[in-house]
Amino acid sequence: MAAARHPAQRVGVFIDTQNLYHSAKHLYQTRVNFAELLKEAITQRQLVRAVAYVIRTEGEEERSFFEALSKLGIETKEKDLQVFVGGQKKADWDVGLAVDAIKLAPKLDAVVIASGDGDFVPLVHYLKMREGCQVEIISFGRSTALALKEAADIFTDMDADPRRYTLRPKTTSRPRRSGL
Repeated sequence: MAAARHPAQRVGVFIDTQNLYHSAKHLYQTRVNFAELLKEAITQRQLVRAVAYVIRTEGEEERSFFEALSKLGIETKEKDLQVFVGGQKKADWDVGLAVDAIKLAPKLDAVVIASGDGDFVPLVHYLKMREGCQVEIISFGRSTALALKEAADIFTDMDADPRRYTLRPKTTSRPRRSGL
């Protein structure tokens, strides 16, 4: 039986912000349109909770980004960027996202994971088999693990409509030259 979306479904959306950020930057040299992502993830269903897992750095620009997510109705969970001896950096929310999805699963009919990270395959299987949730993945198909696409009940490929799911870079307008 194919998975279906219907208005009575209670939905939780879990956004792996770093994964989507890097995919959009690498594939399209731009940023993700989270308003459109959320709209697609909900698809006229009952949103129970939407959470974006974000990494805090030193920049002031990220504060306005976090506020923009909040205005969309997306809760942010923040974690500091870890910098190790030797300069290696780590920014990972996989376990936090998985734990939250498992904790919320009893209150949900559908779990939407916005990520292409193959590390979420065991989470998808758990949510489907143990919690009875429909599990959907939304991400850029070209940077999504094949096993994650196959494990999902529904896969939404953001590459199919990049104009919808990405933000156009701001262009600076140049003054027009007068005359010929």
